[in-house]
Amino acid sequence: MAPRTTRSRLKSRKTWIGAAAVVVLVAVNAPVVVGAAREQYHGWEIEQPSYMAKNGHWALADLPDGHQLNSIHAVLLHTGKVLLIAGSGNDVKQFDGGSFKSTLWDPVKDTFKKIDTPADLFCAGHAQVPDGKILVAGGTARYEMLKGDVKRAGGAMLVKNEDPDRAHSLPKGTVFRSPDGAEYRAQFPVHVPAAKKTVVGPGGTAKVTASQARVYVESAIDGRKGITNTSEQYEVEGLRGKDADNVYGLANKLGLDKKDFQGIKDAYEFDPVTEKYTKVGSMSEARWYPTLTTLSDGRVLAVSGLDDVGQVVPGKNEIYDPATKKWSKAPSRYFPTYPSFFLTGKNRIFYTGSNAGYGPADKGRAPGLWNLDGNTFTRVPGLEDPDELETSSSVLLPPAQDHKVMVLGGGGVGESSAATARTAVVDLDAARPAFTPGPELPENTRYLNSVIMPDDTVFTTGGSNDYRGRGDSDILRSQIYDPAENTFTPAAAPTVGRNYHTEALLLPDGRVAVFGSDPLFGDKANTRPGHFEQRVEVFEPPYLHHGERPALGVDQKAVRRGGRLTLHTEKGVSVDRVRLMHPGSATHVTDFDQRSIALDTERRADGSLGATVPDDASLVPAGWYMVFATDQHGTPSKAQWVRVDADR
Repeated sequence: MAPRTTRSRLKSRKTWIGAAAVVVLVAVNAPVVVGAAREQYHGWEIEQPSYMAKNGHWALADLPDGHQLNSIHAVLLHTGKVLLIAGSGNDVKQFDGGSFKSTLWDPVKDTFKKIDTPADLFCAGHAQVPDGKILVAGGTARYEMLKGDVKRAGGAMLVKNEDPDRAHSLPKGTVFRSPDGAEYRAQFPVHVPAAKKTVVGPGGTAKVTASQARVYVESAIDGRKGITNTSEQYEVEGLRGKDADNVYGLANKLGLDKKDFQGIKDAYEFDPVTEKYTKVGSMSEARWYPTLTTLSDGRVLAVSGLDDVGQVVPGKNEIYDPATKKWSKAPSRYFPTYPSFFLTGKNRIFYTGSNAGYGPADKGRAPGLWNLDGNTFTRVPGLEDPDELETSSSVLLPPAQDHKVMVLGGGGVGESSAATARTAVVDLDAARPAFTPGPELPENTRYLNSVIMPDDTVFTTGGSNDYRGRGDSDILRSQIYDPAENTFTPAAAPTVGRNYHTEALLLPDGRVAVFGSDPLFGDKANTRPGHFEQRVEVFEPPYLHHGERPALGVDQKAVRRGGRLTLHTEKGVSVDRVRLMHPGSATHVTDFDQRSIALDTERRADGSLGATVPDDASLVPAGWYMVFATDQHGTPSKAQWVRVDADR
């Protein structure tokens, strides 16, 4: 039976007719009344055409019952729909119950559809691959548990294999027993390769080096009796004879300490056409909070995340090949979780320093250029408040050919209350790239969403002054950054606060949709728990209130890099610019996919436009893109979808 599709509707703010007169009539009464009247006047003002043409306009999407979810990830698909992934949605009850959610939103029809979700993809990584499918890798194996809540002692068990002739695969639940009889059970399956055998010396002496693998184990009993504070060797229950001698466990302390989130190795491709997940090859490392980055050859790099014992993956990176659906080893380098990456050259990644959540403050935090070919890392200096990059926003400024990257806001590591209004821009084409200060944000801001627009501006919205909105510190502001002028312009204010677990995407019609928010508390005094924000708010930029927009037609549905597109607009429309825009893929106020590429155009004798796609795989990775044409007034068309194929 097909999933049911349900309709919702967008709600504009109520129009307040005659509110201007109300202010005059009640101004003589009391300050409270005056304040209410001013609010009423503002409600009237923001609905006026002149206001919307200058500042834009917001509307709320009313999600229907049964389709509401805690949106952790938002991905724009080449069908024009938005994939919203919650997984367990930062809700341990949903996790314990095995309730994992994804929803498809159609912004045109404003309908929602449930999607079967095969695993807990909460806090996974994701990226578009060349055929338009969405690779989703990692997710949640277990939730964080504070020290007082941990019932069974546990920790990492190192499983050794000294047999060069045989590998061993141990299932979940395998029992490891110490010499004094203490038992611990594996919480995941573990594969231990055969030992390595080498011949050394003139006499051909064989040397065997044991292989090893790691698995998280828990005591078979509750409470303090399950604690082991000494280093022990553990036998593996069920193994006999030679196998029992060769395969064993080693562990240090196994206690009741706080347990961090743990990742999974699973990976899936989501098909926008069939609207289904399909399992692909698993990663070598479990990952929770990983970054996925599409490389110039269409493969996808996976880095960082918390592993299967709740530790930051120690630099063990890997690459997914969409052709084989398998992973291979990548150059080793350590980064904190969700590092913000931008592809800026063939096998060259720029790390802005932006990240989310986990890792020591003194390791892997410096911005720099990472060359995968030689595995070299060149630091990029000049950033003010470099210790306040966690939960900052980063964006590859339009057009992408300029190779300029901006960092906006951010806060201190972990639950720090520190935040900054700093912005900075780096020109990666400079002889010695270095950040230079940009205009400050209106307030110190963590969790700012930044979205590239078709008119070469960047729309920024939301955030909070403090960690996860503590102290009722959400910021109800929006602003538009113009890279050409290096200035911010205020925009209409949203009505919904957004902090942790929030995302924003450019839609094909030129609007911006904003999802999620996961405040720690629900009041200014921080005495009540917060509630996940399930409403969707949609921003109509000022350019949608400047009159009729240009219509755009594109002859081709596919083009190769270096090829030409044929575009059609109405007679008399002067096209100022054409942009090829990669659809966004957002989570934790980061978007590793969005980019805007300028296309050179020429007007032909028949009135059509010819637009050339740059022949640069690092600038235009293969995949689906939106084509926007903007007129001389800065008003964009609706997008047309085009697939860019790899070079022959």
